[in-house]
Amino acid sequence: MPLVTSKEMFEKAQKGGYAIGAFNVNNMEIIQGIVEAATEERAPLILQVSSGARKYANQTYLVKLIEAAIIESGLPICLHLDHGDSFELCKSCVDGGFTSVMIDASHHSFDENIKITKQVVEYAHDHGVVVEAELGRLAGIEDAINVSAKDSSYTDPDQVQEFVQKTDVDSLAIAIGTSHGAYKFKPGTPVALRFDILEEVSRRLPGFPIVLHGASSVPQELVAQINKYGGNMPGAQGVPEDMLRKAASMAVCKINIDSDLRMAVTATIRKYFYENPAHFDPRQYLGPARSAVKEVVKHKLINVLGCAGKA
Repeated sequence: MPLVTSKEMFEKAQKGGYAIGAFNVNNMEIIQGIVEAATEERAPLILQVSSGARKYANQTYLVKLIEAAIIESGLPICLHLDHGDSFELCKSCVDGGFTSVMIDASHHSFDENIKITKQVVEYAHDHGVVVEAELGRLAGIEDAINVSAKDSSYTDPDQVQEFVQKTDVDSLAIAIGTSHGAYKFKPGTPVALRFDILEEVSRRLPGFPIVLHGASSVPQELVAQINKYGGNMPGAQGVPEDMLRKAASMAVCKINIDSDLRMAVTATIRKYFYENPAHFDPRQYLGPARSAVKEVVKHKLINVLGCAGKA
């Protein structure tokens, strides 16, 4: 089975009232952990690569690892560029075998966002690749993304129809109160996502795939483990999983998950070296880290996304 686009995945997700997990990948062990979980749960997958991951691991290596994952699993897998910030970057990924790209021109004016997005869409569609865009800006820090709270903005429902019609984009990431990274909300602070915006966007774009970024839940047991074994993560609180389940039951077809995977890897490796300070074989600590990623992903597929058994 070759790589697939997200088009059929999203159509099934909308009909079934669930979301597809879009998991960020950076190396072989993370890819293996995600794919092993999805294989056991028979879930469709979007594996996404950020610009930071491309610089770290090399795009060719990541593409070939994901092609190997398809051979091993037989799952429908979409290879997606996460937060492409230019036409040139998106073009490079289209030419390099990606089946989906995101152009994030949300830091530009509305008209410039349309112009850049349309350029990417035209090139991608000519090559059979689908495109995600962003309207509104999420706060937070992750890889090259750094948006302060004062520079963030909710998606304006009054703009969505014009944006989609003028760009012909395939899916739309919207800002309803989630944020990138692990430090989303202060502990004890009530988290209130703007489901009213999501409802209004879906009313104006009936049947159109909506994407939710910045949706890691920041499991407190992982925070505690990182801190227990020498880390320092004060004040980490993520998006409650019941809110993510609600979003998945509405118009949201794709939910991005990255920070939770990083935390699983970090917590496991910290614990391993605390207990085995003299060990130096990477297999001895990357193996358990891979297993930790697998457990996080299985939990998301079953309890948050609702896409287990949908492959």
